[in-house]
Amino acid sequence: MTVVPLVRRERSTKQPDKGPKIIAALDIGTTKTCCMIGEVVPGRRTQTGEQIETRVKVLGIGHQAARGVKGGVVVDLDEAERAIRVAVDQAERMARQTISEVYVNVSGGRPQCQGFVGTAETRGEAVRPEHMNEAVARALAGCDPGRRVLLHATPVRFGIDDAKGVDRPEGMFGESLTVDLNVVTVERGALRNLTLAIERCHLKVGAFVIAPYAAAKAALVDDEQKLGTTLIEMGGATTSIAVLQDGALCFADVIPVGGQHITNDLARGLSTTIAHAERLKTMAGSAMSAICDERELISVPLLGERGPDKVHRVPRSMLTGIIRPRLEETFELVRDRLKQEGATSATRRVVLSGGGSQLLGARELAAQILEKQVRAHRSIDLMGLPDLARSPAYAVAAGLLRYALSPDRHLSLRSRFGEDAGSYLLKVGKWIKESF
Repeated sequence: MTVVPLVRRERSTKQPDKGPKIIAALDIGTTKTCCMIGEVVPGRRTQTGEQIETRVKVLGIGHQAARGVKGGVVVDLDEAERAIRVAVDQAERMARQTISEVYVNVSGGRPQCQGFVGTAETRGEAVRPEHMNEAVARALAGCDPGRRVLLHATPVRFGIDDAKGVDRPEGMFGESLTVDLNVVTVERGALRNLTLAIERCHLKVGAFVIAPYAAAKAALVDDEQKLGTTLIEMGGATTSIAVLQDGALCFADVIPVGGQHITNDLARGLSTTIAHAERLKTMAGSAMSAICDERELISVPLLGERGPDKVHRVPRSMLTGIIRPRLEETFELVRDRLKQEGATSATRRVVLSGGGSQLLGARELAAQILEKQVRAHRSIDLMGLPDLARSPAYAVAAGLLRYALSPDRHLSLRSRFGEDAGSYLLKVGKWIKESF
């Protein structure tokens, strides 16, 4: 095994003027750190006149067991840096490319989501960028993050007078312009530490993306994003939620319960090691009981025992009796959170993603508790992606790559802190002018 040295090696921060455009995604989770490097394949027109959209081709992928991260938050900078370096080095060697910028997911720091409304008077004139700037600025004026930092500020929809759902209001006539703004904030310290761990690897943050929204980019089809769907990303230490409607992020939240909690429950309940509990969960775990579970016996090594008595046999139903209550708790927390935010009636469809969604019976249990149509995440469709990385566990990394291919027209936080409100609002005007 090649040990990646922690010697500071300078990286070029400039992309070559010629050659393919290279983009990279970095998924920093509690159980694994994954890096994907892709090449942008430009769209072209076929002989029949059909337009093929721009796509991304995966050139390299690297993954490493997560270190120095708990609950999506960096708790040990040295260990987190080492895991990032190893994952990035693996991806660079496979892609034969050197990267300098990455798109990064955020699942820690207690993300919070709020909605704000801003209005600008147009007085019968055509809507200009200045009016849109004023509406967004007034919506942001109601947001006081305090010790938190704005992660996303997404215009969900514009409206002119009584007309709602206007995508491009510029040039249209009306008396007033309104905007519904969705704001996601995160704790400043958690994001600062995450940025520091990445910058210590001589990488620049292209943009931060909240984890469930990144997973939605890989798991949801276009019609699901437009008609309204709730995505549940079941990670190692967190379960995150994203509600999308009309193609925009309407709500996002993170619940501090994940697959590791099921593993720990099994380890305690069966008096075995955490490693074997993880294996039992993966190979024989289920959230739904079967008739034969009482008769089927599973060998479980006892923790700290040696000799002929180190293994005992338990019925498979005992595993289900431990796994099901924790999964029920997880989906009940998701249901209560959606009800609290009034997002339950917004969508009737749920998509499960993440490594925890692969647990047998998870989809059926989610359908019972949430009382919605639930489907599991299908195999990820990316050009050049290895079969091993097509599972739902890599949805966040694949979604980050798709996000990097076409970033949203919204305000997204980069690796800068301590901005005052004035400079932030100036960026709003610049963003509107460039986007519309």
